[in-house]
Amino acid sequence: MSDAGTRPEGGASTRYTSCTLCEAMCGLEVTLGADGSVDRIRGHEGDPLSRGHICPKAFALPQVQDDPDRLRRPLVRGSDGELHETTWQEAVDAAASLLVGVQERHGDDALAVYLGNPNVHSLGALTHHPTLVKLLRTRNRYSATSVDQLPHHVVAHALYGHQFLLPVPDVDRTDLLVLVGHNPMASNGSLWTVPDFPQRRRELAARGGRLVVLDPRRSETADVADTHHAVRPGSDAAVLLALVREVLASGHATPAAYVDGVDAVRAAVEPFTPEVAERASGMTADAVRALANDLLDAPSAAVHGRMGVSTQGFGVVCQWAVHLLNALTGNLDRPGGVMFTTPAVDLVGRGLLGPGGFSRRRTRVRGLPGFGGELPVAALAEEMTTPGPGQVRALLTIAGNPVASTPGGQRLDAAVRGLEAYVAVDFYLNETTRHADVVLPPTGPLERDHYDLVFHLLAVRDTARFTPALLPKDPGGRHDWEIARDLGLAYLRARGTTRRGRLSRRVLEAQARLRTSPTRQLDALLRTGGAGLSVRTLHAAGPGGLELGPLRPRLPERLATADRRVDLAAPVVLDDLPRVLATLEAPKDPDALLLVGRRHQRDNNSWLHNAPVLTSGRPRHALHAHPDDLAVRGVRDGGRVLLSSASGEVEVDVHATEDVMRGVVSLPHGYGHDRDGVRLRTATGLPGASVNDVTDPSVVEAVSGNAVLNGVPVTIVPV
Repeated sequence: MSDAGTRPEGGASTRYTSCTLCEAMCGLEVTLGADGSVDRIRGHEGDPLSRGHICPKAFALPQVQDDPDRLRRPLVRGSDGELHETTWQEAVDAAASLLVGVQERHGDDALAVYLGNPNVHSLGALTHHPTLVKLLRTRNRYSATSVDQLPHHVVAHALYGHQFLLPVPDVDRTDLLVLVGHNPMASNGSLWTVPDFPQRRRELAARGGRLVVLDPRRSETADVADTHHAVRPGSDAAVLLALVREVLASGHATPAAYVDGVDAVRAAVEPFTPEVAERASGMTADAVRALANDLLDAPSAAVHGRMGVSTQGFGVVCQWAVHLLNALTGNLDRPGGVMFTTPAVDLVGRGLLGPGGFSRRRTRVRGLPGFGGELPVAALAEEMTTPGPGQVRALLTIAGNPVASTPGGQRLDAAVRGLEAYVAVDFYLNETTRHADVVLPPTGPLERDHYDLVFHLLAVRDTARFTPALLPKDPGGRHDWEIARDLGLAYLRARGTTRRGRLSRRVLEAQARLRTSPTRQLDALLRTGGAGLSVRTLHAAGPGGLELGPLRPRLPERLATADRRVDLAAPVVLDDLPRVLATLEAPKDPDALLLVGRRHQRDNNSWLHNAPVLTSGRPRHALHAHPDDLAVRGVRDGGRVLLSSASGEVEVDVHATEDVMRGVVSLPHGYGHDRDGVRLRTATGLPGASVNDVTDPSVVEAVSGNAVLNGVPVTIVPV
């Protein structure tokens, strides 16, 4: 099926597709020239979710498609130590042989798998990569989840019974929106699909609603808020728990009838007074009390926390407190509060996504907990470099760049270099994949059919949109699902599975799934989903897909807990509160600097820095610091500093700004492409440093093992 669109003058045609570069899944209207190239991209006004919104990243899609640095043929490392183009058959067989060889010599768990963020933005990756990973039989599985969002899943599982039951703010109907460590003006939402947030914020104001932001810097979202509270990095737990305490102390909490554990929570949070919050965070006790009253008094309110609270030492406690604020004020599962979606493909309700939960499996060296079938990526380097049974000796990365994206990048860089075998599925040579023995490059985002299986679970409205591939794939190219199919089947052959007579049912089912295209699998999911949909009906509905309506109450039926109830007194959190209180009340060094991250609309984690449309303009790589902090250290605005932590050091330009509170410095994620070895063409010479060369993999969130990327103690000295 394809959407021919309209054909204006001169042989050009208008087509419609989805942007797959971030969670907003915006609909795009694309004009193709007579030669089939992209002439123009703009937001699709008729899309019921994105409503014509577009951000700068979408304009980079044609540059990704035509990028001379993008790999289009597989690479295999030769005897000369260099990567050379080869045939798909040779590359896939070499990759399977390398992985099987390591596992036969050292055991199945000697292979580690890392899945990067782009996997959730590809239909083919979501339908085929889980099957491939299961075939590999290793328990050493890692992903970007434990870099930025694992506390969300831990809390969702504890409260609602499933790691992907993640309620989102009903922004289109709320009266009060409170965002903690969250910057949707730059991100278009994160674990909250909210395209066109700037207009939605204006609509909030037009109906008399308010936006409140808690953040250590004046972010793009804080800049448009009615109220911005600067909160010291790592202290959000004190503020959030004090808010919970004040809501309960008011006597006006209104939890739903299916909510339990209120008395236990009341006793547990009693020590977290507004005065404790003020000492720990810098937010005044009066401001804490006023915000608690606002949450109780507003006709509807929604609280949501994101990266700033997930990637710190108390991420699980923070996310738990956020959910409690919504539940105790009666705003859980309520229009204008936080709500659950009703997706056309219900991955949660149909059991297609595992419920999550902590496992008995822990990391070999440090004993960090496993959750949802994965281990914390902060442990990956030490699992590679520490000798002994179970040592990781081979790696498969799929659309990932952990050297740039995970803590202790320099250590991981060295560890990957020392592996016996490394296979990468990626269309770029980046800081990580440059070490690969085999690189298998998939087609680009404009060349494949798409349906957002994950982000419809997190969207502010229920919609369903299927978009056929905008451009034909290169004759010699392969989609990500085809790579998963071929590598999985080659792996089974290399292990001798297909030569042992009768195949197991598990292997037969895996082979069948690998051979079935993503679009056919999607069609089957839609047809059996109870709504009478199919790929054909979505296609016939037009380029914007189907509008299924605003979010609607789903609880308690939507809960995955055994008794269909929510127990707020989750032991995994309550057991940690004494440690939280002791840490927050400990004396603080008044001269210390704490490092936080920063996001920009024109950045996309560790890639797209070789798209000129995004890298042009004012540089965004500098370390931001308060002028007073620079003055006392003898650092001038625009100079260079040595930024040091317990884990490492980098040199970086510095920019003085009062947008960050005193005692805080901010460095964006994803820069630092000037390592020795292969560099991206346009990124060569691009200024900046990798923030993960100074984040410490030995410091993780205590409950989940999530990486700690915010609140990192650092020093700066002039260079």
